[in-house]
Amino acid sequence: MNKPVLVIMAAGMGSRYGGLKQLDPVGNHGQLIIDYSIYDARRAGFDTVVFVIKPEIETDFKQAIGNRVAQVMNVKYAYQLKEDLPDGYTVPAGRTKPWGTAHAALAARNLVTGPFTVINADDYYGPEAYQKIYDHLSAHPDGAQYEYVMVGYLVKNTVTENGTVARGVCEETEDHYLSQVIERTKIEKGPPPRFTEDDGQTWTELDEDTIVSMNMWGFNRSFLDEALARFPAFLDKTLAENPEKGEYFLPTVVSQLVDEGKARVKVLRSQDKWYGVTYREDKPAVVAAIAEKTAAGLYPDRLWEV
Repeated sequence: MNKPVLVIMAAGMGSRYGGLKQLDPVGNHGQLIIDYSIYDARRAGFDTVVFVIKPEIETDFKQAIGNRVAQVMNVKYAYQLKEDLPDGYTVPAGRTKPWGTAHAALAARNLVTGPFTVINADDYYGPEAYQKIYDHLSAHPDGAQYEYVMVGYLVKNTVTENGTVARGVCEETEDHYLSQVIERTKIEKGPPPRFTEDDGQTWTELDEDTIVSMNMWGFNRSFLDEALARFPAFLDKTLAENPEKGEYFLPTVVSQLVDEGKARVKVLRSQDKWYGVTYREDKPAVVAAIAEKTAAGLYPDRLWEV
């Protein structure tokens, strides 16, 4: 069985943040959030990383992170292009961005042949999650059903003081397999955490220990084959209803496969606190958290120079 590969989705430009947040340093010596993600992944057992980026940021990306990581990991690049569509489809007028997280994963389809983990470039997940997902993927190849896995976080550990966030609220079976993911695009901290579906006219509270997806998924190669096969149906619907902004989400494909009985998804839990820079105002909290973890010995000060 092939060793699991780490796929990092880094093509987004961070519109709410106001810049290319993937390349914004948070460590004492210019380290990015991605540095800490890769460090945690490497000590869990990953030795190959695929960066999914836009071609126009390639030079800056390699200078900021890629060349450095290439000294300790096998680094590959995939390019998420809005023009990367099945035969017979074209980009609609007015469409300026690619097609979402499932489309980002598909960008790596020619580089991934076995199990892989997908993460966001701008999220700090903590070391526990990488070890759990690596161990699970290494021990669970596809069988009668596709065997997938996700690491869920307590919603109270994933919100920000500075605005609303989008999270996939997870529902599980008694034996901790995923039954569905419901996308909530506007969750605020509270307390208690709560979400709105009508721009704040009404709010629904969430238990603070509700499990949410932070887009940390573990798949076998079968997921990419399924996502590619289902892409045309997504496009048919989206081109008719929301051609400029519709997105092909990873949880959408997962939910379809679960509903059809083709896949099951083990839900693992991390007690770590998520950190990210959804908004520019989030950065000081991330910098402070990284400094605290470094001072406590979780990370070396210079990270890769050890």
